[in-house]
Amino acid sequence: MRRWGFLAALAALLTSCTIVPRGEAPRPAGPGVVPPSGVASAAFAGVAAGPDIAALPIAESDAGTALAAFLESCPRLLGHPDASGLTYPEDWRPACDAARTWPYNRGREFFARFFETARVGDGAAFATGYFEPEIRGSRTRRPGYEVPVYGLPPDLVRAWPKDVPESERTGRPPLGRYDAAGNFVLYYDRAQIEAGALAGRGLEIAWAADPVELFFLQIQGSGRVALPDGGVMRIGYAGQNGREYVGIGRIMRERGLIGDGPGQYPGSMQGIMAYIRENPEEGRALMQLNKSWVFFRELTGDGPLGSIGVPVRRESSVAVDPAFVPYGAPVWLEVDRPEANGLWVAQDTGGAIKGPNRFDTFWGAGADARTIAGGMSAHGRALILLPRGTVARLNRR
Repeated sequence: MRRWGFLAALAALLTSCTIVPRGEAPRPAGPGVVPPSGVASAAFAGVAAGPDIAALPIAESDAGTALAAFLESCPRLLGHPDASGLTYPEDWRPACDAARTWPYNRGREFFARFFETARVGDGAAFATGYFEPEIRGSRTRRPGYEVPVYGLPPDLVRAWPKDVPESERTGRPPLGRYDAAGNFVLYYDRAQIEAGALAGRGLEIAWAADPVELFFLQIQGSGRVALPDGGVMRIGYAGQNGREYVGIGRIMRERGLIGDGPGQYPGSMQGIMAYIRENPEEGRALMQLNKSWVFFRELTGDGPLGSIGVPVRRESSVAVDPAFVPYGAPVWLEVDRPEANGLWVAQDTGGAIKGPNRFDTFWGAGADARTIAGGMSAHGRALILLPRGTVARLNRR
């Protein structure tokens, strides 16, 4: 989805030092869920058989929505290797073939027939929440809507600077641009872009009403633009300028601006926004310390897209670490926040969703989604649903 969850974004604001925006975007790992040292994937974390699916208290309606999400994920399951090392693409074919015609009102039977549960590591889960934020904006510039929302600039490219020896050119080249002299240089940072470095090039896909709202939407990575005529424009991550992310909340805490003391602003996203609005010059300078800038594109489909290219859906899609949960796999959560209990489908990720049993649940858009996602910090247990026979095969290795 190339978004951060509300809680994830807040934690990143308070603690992050680097960012690769959504789809690759960092999310904070929760307490007690750091991967074991040296464990790179679920195949090395230990996988044990869990309870029979028929014994789980799965509501039929929950199973039906999970079946629909699973079916949408089948192209990924069948067409890509599983980074977790737990399954092969062909393992999923019987379930995917059956899902095409299986009635949604018999979802419990579907999962019981084709799947078994597996506990990765100790199964101790930590779950947060994310949502699709909404800001005020317009498709055209007009009074009250003066903040440009840029699409991806064509001069943003990956290349190696001339001074990097061939022997050191490993991995992906850095992002940047070629200057007038033909030298590859860093791309414009936030301060330069706000000063007009991209103005007049026709890159604007919308105009926001509030630079602070846009700043936080960039951290989230995608969202909705509420238009003056009552319509909604959905925008999603298109790219990033390659410059470093700086968590301004961490800096504010270091400066004593936020916290629990007298005269301090609350250490929350609302507190950070309040400081910026009440201290516009200082707030602008703080935001410009975050040199990262996210570019957007308009999305025209059914919901925001997760990192596997299918729409993420409220109370159905969950972000995972694909090294520990196969993309597209169903996940059973049983945690101390009842609204997060039930079946989810792994359709998204984030760079700081790390290790086994770390999840970020998606809650859609709107005020209630913001409230639920913002307060989601749940502990409990997780089970991964795998094709029948997988656990026995893994334990024979």
